Amino acid sequence: MSTLLPPLRPIPIRERISVIFIEYGEIDVLDGAFVVIDAGGVRTHIPVGGVACIMLEPGTRVSHRAAALAARVGTLLVWVGEAGVRLYASGQPGGARSDRLLYQAKLALDEGLRLKVVRKMYALRFGEEPPAHRSVDQLRGIEGARVRRTYQLLARQYKVEWKGRDYDAEDWDSADIANRCLSAATACLYGVTEAAVLAAGYAPAVGFIHTGKPLSFVYDIADVYKFETVVPIAFKVAGAHTGGNFERAVRLGCRDVFRQTKLLDRIIPDIEDILAAGEISPPSPAADAVGPALPHPQGTGDAGHRS
Repeated sequence: MSTLLPPLRPIPIRERISVIFIEYGEIDVLDGAFVVIDAGGVRTHIPVGGVACIMLEPGTRVSHRAAALAARVGTLLVWVGEAGVRLYASGQPGGARSDRLLYQAKLALDEGLRLKVVRKMYALRFGEEPPAHRSVDQLRGIEGARVRRTYQLLARQYKVEWKGRDYDAEDWDSADIANRCLSAATACLYGVTEAAVLAAGYAPAVGFIHTGKPLSFVYDIADVYKFETVVPIAFKVAGAHTGGNFERAVRLGCRDVFRQTKLLDRIIPDIEDILAAGEISPPSPAADAVGPALPHPQGTGDAGHRS
């Protein structure tokens, strides 16, 4: 007599491993487990439900069952280029919440509310209140000057030759070591941040500082943590580079700093805090709207995860 297994329940983002990379293997579900099978037939089990984001590098193939399982447990699959420095596509780990999407859109479309949100982002990023009576464009200019100065200071600290942030998206290998390290590091941060944004029930494309990109809001949120986490790692690896796989060293450093700074514990509460700066409540459903015929059971994961 067979026994039915209980339904899968997503684990909250804060309780997960941040990110892992997979290359040169076939990903499938065998005996109920998410596994990677290499060219020699060796299986490696991946605890898919305990990972926020899985980066799939060139040489990987994903079965339909594996993609479906990742979606059910709320794990974001991201298809990236070699060394993880290009983000090609991602598989949404859950269903975004319409109430939160409308709340986010209302904040982004009203210039006064948008400015309040941007000011909160600035305060969290730099640890101080931004100058009063400044527009979003003026705050962006102040931010840009501080960012350039921070790059220069880190380059000096780690003895890295620095000519500025410069890379060609069509030819990554043409960039210098420091820029390639930065690209690898920020790709890690963007993957983890996108997983958190989706898990919280918001839209990656609806940004406040960035706009016009599929990940505009992801860039907004990632910038809050970038110079606290991954940018110093990139310069440290670039300064110590003596050959070998520096992209791997960057990824390992990012994984460690995500754990040390408890990043996954912080992203979703910080998103809520940032949006709350607009001082409005999420909109209520229309009075004549039709609710679900079969209410969803209460899930154990984050708000954006499917039950």
